[in-house]
Amino acid sequence: MGKKEALDYAVEHFTKNYQEESIFLPKNGHPLPNRAEIIEIIQELKKIIFPGYFGEDSILSLEIEYYVGYRLNHVYDKLKKQICIAMSYDRAKNGERFEECACESEICDRFFKKLPEVQKMLLKDLQAGFDGDPAAGSKEEIIFSYPGLFAIYVYRMAHILYEEKVPFIPRIMSEYAHGRTGIDINPGAQIGEYFFIDHGTGIVIGETTIIGNHVKLYQGVTLGALSTRKGQELSGTKRHPTIGDHVTIYANSTVLGGTTVIGDQVIIGGNTFVTESIPANTKVSAKSPELVIQEDRKCDDKKIWEY
Repeated sequence: MGKKEALDYAVEHFTKNYQEESIFLPKNGHPLPNRAEIIEIIQELKKIIFPGYFGEDSILSLEIEYYVGYRLNHVYDKLKKQICIAMSYDRAKNGERFEECACESEICDRFFKKLPEVQKMLLKDLQAGFDGDPAAGSKEEIIFSYPGLFAIYVYRMAHILYEEKVPFIPRIMSEYAHGRTGIDINPGAQIGEYFFIDHGTGIVIGETTIIGNHVKLYQGVTLGALSTRKGQELSGTKRHPTIGDHVTIYANSTVLGGTTVIGDQVIIGGNTFVTESIPANTKVSAKSPELVIQEDRKCDDKKIWEY
């Protein structure tokens, strides 16, 4: 089989697959949201939330109102367009007739009005990161380089749109952060003030998780569901745990279940598996595995260790 025959075969069968699978079929001419545009929105908003850190321009060299107004106007139009595309596609997919309305503008209006408060929340998260990490040289270092703060930043943006019931975009945002940081925060989770993620790789926070104030999570922590075998039947139910205020959960620990409540001031030690509620002001830990330490064996230069 030559090149032409191979390509003809592939084209024919790709076309057949497209025609048979509904996810490939056009929805009355409505396109899907543009992932690259949504990522650009995240990057542009980051320059507004933390001016001078992620762009060539410096807020010190510009009039503040001009700087913020110029950037917000640009991002507003981009976001409104993607929200309109997402909602149009979703309605067409569900067989609903879409008519242009002020809905997208109203969502954008509410989103941008919430941004100053989100910035204040992120400054509290930044303070929690600085207070909680002795390795942090400065707050500036955390803004520039800590994956935990970036994941929280994206979550707080995505959560607003999740609450507005915007399809596609919140999850595109959160999965972008997941891919960059290894931290998976579902945009539906409810997370309080002074939230700190230390290291962060492998953290999973499920959609119906509720997290209080002053909570610290270490790498590998999972706040998940006990079982998802019923799949879509569980949609909209409380499947993930509730974490109180001033809770610390150490590395590689797992807390599961929608009725599981971790009380205030609880410390959960590393490598712990929790599926039941824990009362306030307690400490939870797993028994340490027994260590086997072999005595040092004598050897000379002609011998090597055997494993």
